[in-house]
Amino acid sequence: MRIEDFFDTPKEIYVLDTETTGLDGGPLDLVVDIGICAVDLERGKIRDVYSSVVGYDVTEWDDRRSKAWIFENTDLTLDMVAAAPPIVRVRDAVSKLLTGKTVTSYNVPFDMEKFLYREPWCMRGTFNVCTDIMKAATDVCKLPSQYYGLGYRFPKLDHAYKTILDSDPAGVGDKQDHRALSDARMASYVMIEMHKCGKYSP
Repeated sequence: MRIEDFFDTPKEIYVLDTETTGLDGGPLDLVVDIGICAVDLERGKIRDVYSSVVGYDVTEWDDRRSKAWIFENTDLTLDMVAAAPPIVRVRDAVSKLLTGKTVTSYNVPFDMEKFLYREPWCMRGTFNVCTDIMKAATDVCKLPSQYYGLGYRFPKLDHAYKTILDSDPAGVGDKQDHRALSDARMASYVMIEMHKCGKYSP
């Protein structure tokens, strides 16, 4: 590599999304789908870098997990989870990809604090976390809080995507599909658009 090529190499931010069996976090709830995009903010470029359903022995699951919202409202199925690479293999691949990288998501407290920092992922300190895309979008979307005087409430990803972007660069169509890689793409485009307007800084 030429020295001038080295200095032209973009610094990427990795945007991840998880789909889970519930909202309480691990180990009670489990990550069943994870997707990651690499984003060059300055050039406005996105590339898919990782996507996997996460495998478990679903025969051991109770109704809380086997009838979770994700299985009732998306195309993700229990059979897909049963046939997917086991959690240990997915965790190791994600850890190898993200070690030392700059990472964010649309709702960092959920994806990181409730899941990736806990068992069995244990990734606290593996990567550097930058500005939460959802928190940045809050001041752009300006949705009134249900509690008087407490500022704005966090916008859902599909609302931020439709509000902040004039087109559909992620190819979502009329309805968000709530799969991890698709949602990571949506969040990535929201981040890029806000950065263009001076509303997002890592």
